[in-house]
Amino acid sequence: MADSFKGVVKNLFRWLVPPDQWKATVAVLLGIFFGLTAYAVYISKATSYLSDDPRTCINCHVMNPQFNDWAHSAHRNVATCNDCHVPHNNVFNKYLFKAKDGLRHATIFTLRTEPQVIYILGAGKKVVQENCIRCHGRVAGMEYLGSVLPAYHNHLVERTCLDCHRETPHSRVNGLSSTPNTLVKTRIESRTERDEDE
Repeated sequence: MADSFKGVVKNLFRWLVPPDQWKATVAVLLGIFFGLTAYAVYISKATSYLSDDPRTCINCHVMNPQFNDWAHSAHRNVATCNDCHVPHNNVFNKYLFKAKDGLRHATIFTLRTEPQVIYILGAGKKVVQENCIRCHGRVAGMEYLGSVLPAYHNHLVERTCLDCHRETPHSRVNGLSSTPNTLVKTRIESRTERDEDE
């Protein structure tokens, strides 16, 4: 069994190695391919997407209104973009979701087909709903309201949090052209720092 496996590996290796007259050409083409791949990873800041840094979301300029709204919201002090927009049930699901969503975003941005007004898709809405309940479980589970108001009806059975709290933490963002101050700084500054600058 081991000999047959070695034979398969040897045949595969022979098949992958180009003939002598093609070795230089293949080496140059592989160098170009890997060089362009490394350049694409560098220029797209691809490694930044492994982090939870909110500034990653403004690598492409179309997210500046959303970043700006978050940076001026109460959520800024307790939650990053990934806290709301990525699943947290396990690490594999988190990075799988980030990869799928990121690939879709990168494709749309690269092909310049991004819409003027960005809307969250169904899978993203589901994740945001789960994360609202994960962080606000006591209130979202209606434990408190149910104990204070015995006849209280739990609206989460028929509705999502975003049905009522659509502008939390993002205000009604319509698009790049209609959102004031969309060219935001790439670092979060405190109100004190802003006041000192003015």
